[in-house]
Amino acid sequence: MMALLQRVCQARVEVAGAVVGEIGPGLLALVCAEQGDGEAEADKLLAKLLKLRVFSDAAGKMNRSVQDVGGGLLIVSQFTLAADTSGGNRPSFTQAAAPAEGRRLYEHFVAQARAAHPQVATGVFAADMQVHLVNDGPVTIPLRVAPMLTK
Repeated sequence: MMALLQRVCQARVEVAGAVVGEIGPGLLALVCAEQGDGEAEADKLLAKLLKLRVFSDAAGKMNRSVQDVGGGLLIVSQFTLAADTSGGNRPSFTQAAAPAEGRRLYEHFVAQARAAHPQVATGVFAADMQVHLVNDGPVTIPLRVAPMLTK
């Protein structure tokens, strides 16, 4: 499972011209489930995201997490993060989880985020969304959790 995080001053998601999710300072997380991912990968990715120190402390060093600063979390499904561009000019998305499994893992990720963090907003899975953000820094961090091996 993977995410592309952007530290933001503010961000919002619109569907058909209506705002469906919005935060002030915090993290915008574009999230993608890949084939082989399960709840364990979603949980591990969320734990890493919530503890990742990408916000400045009093000395200007990136030493504080979104939880430390009380920032918002805007979670948006983004299957195109699984794009494979090695075979030509048209991306392949065969590594993305099937839509039903992607939805299930996205909804699990969001539910776990809401249980762990007080301010969580979302986009709409599989909708045509317009994402508006003011990137702070800019700070953009890719995160990836490989599928866990089972015995």
